[in-house]
Amino acid sequence: MNNQKNQLETNLRFLRNKFKMSQEFVADQLNVSRQSIAKWENGETLPDIMNCDALAELFDVSLSDLLHFDPETEGVQIGPKDKHIFGTITVGERGQIVLPKKARDVMEINPGDVLVVLGDTNPSTRGLALISDQSFLNQAKMMQNNLPR
Repeated sequence: MNNQKNQLETNLRFLRNKFKMSQEFVADQLNVSRQSIAKWENGETLPDIMNCDALAELFDVSLSDLLHFDPETEGVQIGPKDKHIFGTITVGERGQIVLPKKARDVMEINPGDVLVVLGDTNPSTRGLALISDQSFLNQAKMMQNNLPR
């Protein structure tokens, strides 16, 4: 419980500073006093579950991450809800890659699944993305249905 309390105060302070929000602004958004925010960040008291949910929404993080995310263990700071950094991969000599186990587990990727590789070749935004074949087909159908007839 004490470690959880420390994570919450660390994450609250980090997120408030990341978004350049004052304690007064956060307090106004949650309809609590500035002193409440200060006490939460200093570990003197804990917000109730409704305020934790409101804080997670305000900072666009999951409630679980707000309470449990440990940047020291993860090696990165807390990120937006439903966004993940799973680690790095090395491309083999024949172009093969191995997805990190955590990525496969969270994204429910199993042997034999088909993924579509998307790419952006613009030098300033260059990158690759993987998407399941079914998600890609669903997006393509939605786009096709929205074309003028």
